[in-house]
Amino acid sequence: MSGGARSLEPWRWLGVPMLQVIAATMLLALPIRFWGLALPEPVFALPVAFAWAAIRPSMLAPFGVALMGFFMDLLWGGPLGLWAVCLLIAYGGALGGRAFMAGQGRAAMWSWYGVLATLAFGAGYLFTMLDVKGMPSPLSLFWQFLATLLLYPFADRLIERFEDADVRFR
Repeated sequence: MSGGARSLEPWRWLGVPMLQVIAATMLLALPIRFWGLALPEPVFALPVAFAWAAIRPSMLAPFGVALMGFFMDLLWGGPLGLWAVCLLIAYGGALGGRAFMAGQGRAAMWSWYGVLATLAFGAGYLFTMLDVKGMPSPLSLFWQFLATLLLYPFADRLIERFEDADVRFR
């Protein structure tokens, strides 16, 4: 095992980040206002889903991604399955592009993350339009997207922490 890498036990690279996502989502869902503005509601699960796909293929990761999506749907009061599907679309895109991401620098990875975030939010926007038969607020979507895009350093930290842990995928 290299210097900064951690062992690849499921509770460590899947369970702990999932609990952190749930805690951060609940914290920012509190009805706290500063100067009349509510806290942003970034999709904390997206960086984790991206990182899990970049770290290594796993049978457990898609179930964790779906669980986080269902949790967000229940917490935010959205249609059940909306965020689960959107996150799984991003996870699948990252998993499919894993070979292209290997060995890329931070800027390229952040760009790839941005493309997948755009795909996930675009799918969520379209699914919401179909569900409510109207257009959600594009400005609200933009701010949520921007806040989520700024979360990439958390995905990068998770990838850096575990990418060398499994020698089978070097």
